[in-house]
Amino acid sequence: MDQQTPQPADAGNLVCSRCGKVAEGAPLTWTCSVENGARRYFCDSCARENLRAIEGRLDSPWW
Repeated sequence: MDQQTPQPADAGNLVCSRCGKVAEGAPLTWTCSVENGARRYFCDSCARENLRAIEGRLDSPWW
């Protein structure tokens, strides 16, 4: 799957860096990862699907 831009869509909205899903505000179920100095946000679905890679601290391009 293509990597999305890890920045908020607009003020207060986050975009999943994996699937592009947009959330209003900062949802508690999303995961934040810092990769090469940049913050990346992942929705609960993408985080759940790739939990082992996240816990293994693999950068998102690997999963």
